[in-house]
This record gives sequence, C-alpha cells and structure tokens, in this order.
Amino acid sequence: MSTDNDPAENQQGATYDQHGNQLAPPPSKINLHDADAIRRELGAVYRDMRARRIDPADGTKLAYVLDMIRKSYETGVLEARTEALERTLNARKKSP
Repeated sequence: MSTDNDPAENQQGATYDQHGNQLAPPPSKINLHDADAIRRELGAVYRDMRARRIDPADGTKLAYVLDMIRKSYETGVLEARTEALERTLNARKKSP
C-alpha cells in the first residue's frame, strides 16, 4: 500500500520515478486476436508514421513485430485446418 511519503505513487494512481518525475501510463492492451485485428493495428502504425506521431524507425520495428505476429497467427490457423483435413481423410479411409 502506498503512503503520502511513497514517491512511486500518489493518491490518483499516477506513477513516478525515483526523481519525482511522473511516468507515462502503460499503453492500453491491443487486440490482436485475429488477422483482421492485426491488419487494423498495422494500419494504425502506418497512419501514425504518416502523421509523424511516431518515428518511422520505431514504426518500422513495430510493423516488423506485427508481421511476425501475423505469420504466427497464420501458421496456427493453417495447422488447425490441416489437422482437421487429416482427421476427415483418416475417418473416410476407416469407413467402409
């Protein structure tokens, strides 16, 4: 529990560093549950770079990581579909 003497947190929940500087709040959780959500987030990064809200070097790094997430998602979907097809084919082979 924080007290009035605790420099890490005040009564409103703001967080401060050891020098008393207020820290930025943590970023909100980003929804990346499907390919469309990943695509939307990639578009948001692109728009932020175009509007110069984020540095292009940082945006490029974010876009790269988002593409890795997209590939991982895509691999998982393809793996699940392949397994479903294999189960269907194996079931057909076993039936008379």
